[in-house]
Amino acid sequence: MTVTPSRQKVHLPLRRPGKADLLAAATKTVPDVIGPGLQVLFCGINPGLYSAWSGHHFARPGNRFWPALFASGFTDRLLRPDEEHELLRSGYGITNLVDRATAAADELTRDELVAGARNLERKLKRFRIRAVAILGISAYRIAFARPAALVGPQPETLRGSIVWVLPNPSGLNAHFVPATLARLFRKFRSQVTRA
Repeated sequence: MTVTPSRQKVHLPLRRPGKADLLAAATKTVPDVIGPGLQVLFCGINPGLYSAWSGHHFARPGNRFWPALFASGFTDRLLRPDEEHELLRSGYGITNLVDRATAAADELTRDELVAGARNLERKLKRFRIRAVAILGISAYRIAFARPAALVGPQPETLRGSIVWVLPNPSGLNAHFVPATLARLFRKFRSQVTRA
């Protein structure tokens, strides 16, 4: 049977938030996508206002997290932010260093980042995560008191988890183009699945 175009399922785009919606989102958090024994936990810096408004990680249009996961082979198709729980089936999850939503990560204080590092360590221990990818070199340097850290694998583990630092995938991070993000995510994936 042939399906006529009028009967095809169409995914309509989400309603775009207005300024008032985004301001109200500053009081919201985005729940972790996490479970015991994950192979990889991706750790963002904190939710942006768009993500807090939507309730999903890396939800702002232009964020390159989901395309980088797909381009690097972590996922077999490009997932939408509202499909984030699909990651659990592959052994991956998402959390943030800091729960507080902001318009930009540079609004966070040093104390918030340091407290976030301690909270991340508790999650890694509790859920026995194999590897963690912290998505933001500046936040990692501050949160873990590693001022000389570079993007890539880190020499120390956290609560037994392999640690990698990857670039912040925000579209605001112009230092890393999509192809470079995909290459770094792919390198991380090959080390984690090989080790």
